[in-house]
Amino acid sequence: MTKKARQQTRKKKAQKGVAIYHDMKVYENFERTALRIFECVKQAEKDSPGAPRLLYIDIQGHKNETGGYDHDAFELMQDFALGFLGDYLTEIRTPLYGARNPRKQRNDIPDALQIHHPDDGSKYGYDTGSLAIQPRENQPANRKTAPTVRAISEYLGMDEAACLVCWRRPVERAHVVPTSLGGSMDVRNFALLCRDHHAEAPDVADAESFWAWVDYAELRDSPDKSADAPEEVKEFLRKNNIRIRKETREPLSFFSAVKEELKSLYGWTDSDLSSAAWPDLMDEFHRVLDTATGRHFSIDKKASTYAWAYDIALRRVTGDARRVVRDAL
Repeated sequence: MTKKARQQTRKKKAQKGVAIYHDMKVYENFERTALRIFECVKQAEKDSPGAPRLLYIDIQGHKNETGGYDHDAFELMQDFALGFLGDYLTEIRTPLYGARNPRKQRNDIPDALQIHHPDDGSKYGYDTGSLAIQPRENQPANRKTAPTVRAISEYLGMDEAACLVCWRRPVERAHVVPTSLGGSMDVRNFALLCRDHHAEAPDVADAESFWAWVDYAELRDSPDKSADAPEEVKEFLRKNNIRIRKETREPLSFFSAVKEELKSLYGWTDSDLSSAAWPDLMDEFHRVLDTATGRHFSIDKKASTYAWAYDIALRRVTGDARRVVRDAL
């Protein structure tokens, strides 16, 4: 291809532009969503250098007490999309804002996204000092009974009630923070899960960690979403190299399953697992387990609950209170 032909090809791509769409799920927090959108913008520049980029954001759930958007969703739309990312886009559309970049789109996108939490009194992560309940809603509705499945699905932005992880039915109403740990009957304190994923979800006093687990499980089990789809849909997915069922895995021992979640969800390394601080860590682990976790379905142990307790214990022992949940898988 000649130099002139390459220039004409780039010009055509630039004229067409690249549309980037992200639906912020209820289980995604600001950090995970911002990172995923940032990576999409970087990939768009790599695939179509200099082409106009148009970002469209939708929001599921993430409502505050007055029916508006919560801190994570508002920060994503205002501070991240319109603020930081706006210079690297031609146009942005969100449920609250829509704007066209008045300047020329920049294409010198940074190599990495650095997220620094503002020192404004905002609560980020888990308060490892108090082990207190960490709900997503600050002023929960004073309900005495659980909301209906339909009300929960409407809050979650779902057309039909289905498991958030695998899309299967029927669903069960899963408390994000169990009532035994101080969780409310507010619709924002519920998820919809199938029986299997409900039994697997963590029973902890930290709402964001519950949602982080749902996000992790949804990525892990995403091939199962199409298992019950029509055959023509499956054939289309196969042609596009998309797996339909997750690979069969050998059953793991309980502690092996805990270690898998510690590495995949919480970013633990082999050095964390072989740390010399294990005696202190075990003492703290049992304190966290007794103080801030519960049991569900009379299940004495859950890998997800134990992994969370180990992670919180490590942060208490090391003095690191930051919530670091990796963009797993």
